[in-house]
Amino acid sequence: MARVLIACEFSGIVRDAFRVRGHEAWSCDLLPSENPSQYHLQCDVLPMLVRCRWDLMIAFPPCTHLAVSGARWFKDKQKEQAAALAFVWKLLNCSIPRIALENPIGVISTRIEKPTQIVHPWQFGHGETKATCLWLKNLPKLIPTNIVEGRTPRVHHESPSADRWKNRSRTLIGLANAMAEQWSVATTSTGEGK
Repeated sequence: MARVLIACEFSGIVRDAFRVRGHEAWSCDLLPSENPSQYHLQCDVLPMLVRCRWDLMIAFPPCTHLAVSGARWFKDKQKEQAAALAFVWKLLNCSIPRIALENPIGVISTRIEKPTQIVHPWQFGHGETKATCLWLKNLPKLIPTNIVEGRTPRVHHESPSADRWKNRSRTLIGLANAMAEQWSVATTSTGEGK
């Protein structure tokens, strides 16, 4: 059983995928969990990186100032982008032995480093596109589990609403299950990755 930190996750989807497989998984976010759980820490994740011993961290830092979808506003938000990149750097360089960081295509690739892998929901049972970059430390690349038809960009066409950003940022269950199944094995071995 591994101790797993799911950083910047309010949905509980990835946390629960690991817990179902017997791991001591905790989500941590400034927001409350959408799926109320005693295994959600509503706080700043940075102190949690050193306060507890973790075997694995999967981090979903906010992409507002990082994703290319917001590039037209970058010139007016340079301080916000610098802070977002500093946060990503702290996550990637913490002392947790196995790390996966997820974000859309954006400036992390040019300002910090290129992703280890890019995956799409259609590789994991969901008939839609959403280029999802993964930066991996001591973890193997994900192997597609259920390639399906359909290449709908659902996230891109999400209707404007107060919850649009939440709807766009939730990890789909097929990808969460692949992470939990494949990276659970990596926590008991030396793993691969960068």
